[in-house]
Amino acid sequence: MKNPLVFGCAAAAVALAAGCGSSGKSTSATTAAPASNAPGTTPAAGKSAYGAGGTSGAASATTANVVAVSSKPAKMGTILAAGPKHLTVYLFEADKGGQSACSGACAAAWPPVTTGGQPQGSGSVSAAKLGTITRPDGTKQVTYNGHPLYFFEKDGDDGDAYGQGVKAFGAGWYVVAPSGKKIDNDEGSGGGSSAS
Repeated sequence: MKNPLVFGCAAAAVALAAGCGSSGKSTSATTAAPASNAPGTTPAAGKSAYGAGGTSGAASATTANVVAVSSKPAKMGTILAAGPKHLTVYLFEADKGGQSACSGACAAAWPPVTTGGQPQGSGSVSAAKLGTITRPDGTKQVTYNGHPLYFFEKDGDDGDAYGQGVKAFGAGWYVVAPSGKKIDNDEGSGGGSSAS
């Protein structure tokens, strides 16, 4: 009868000591991990559909956030897409001299395609036509043939191109052919005319 009681008391003492000792350590470890991970990983993950991140992701962009620009078939011909979801990308006719004329409410509706490094190309995309510009907030926006590229907020998957031919924020928005030219709605063949 002595043995179970001794063992029971000893086990309770060990459990109590272990609980007290690990309580202080596990609290600090679990509190530190989320705090250090949140700024670096959460914004990038939240913005992954739109490239390397938006304005809040500028400081945390890394080579892991390099955007890929690819080509895909569409009703109007072969067009460009970007990001992990292969969303359609557009050019904005108000952009001049390779600089973006889209910010504020415009950039909320037409998120710039951003990257953490030199964008990568695949399919019919010409690597020589890929480049970047620096936006006023410090993010790097992807360009193709000198045109800054944008997504459209209403496009949800790789089959969408709801922004094609839309007139908004003072000018037209068009999908881009691998040649770097815009594709007009009424052309439909994928040829496109030169965009300004």
